[in-house]
Amino acid sequence: MANVGLYRSNRSNMIAGVMGGIAERFGWNVTLLRIIFVIVSCMSAAFPGILVYLVLWLVMPKQSSEFKNMHGYKNPVRTVNDDPLS
Repeated sequence: MANVGLYRSNRSNMIAGVMGGIAERFGWNVTLLRIIFVIVSCMSAAFPGILVYLVLWLVMPKQSSEFKNMHGYKNPVRTVNDDPLS
């Protein structure tokens, strides 16, 4: 159960590891996620993305040393196409 939820990444962090942790959790490209986040934040009124990032920085726990050598989560979020019956 330790691999459930979000954490701030130790491997792919630029500022606090928030975007790296989200990208690792959902199996997304961290660079693309950062670009999308910056574009959406700049296009929004009064840059609420900065506030969202700061809140996530405070709320999300740092990745524990136990998971430092893992490459993302053991069981990332499954998609519709990952149907085990087909």
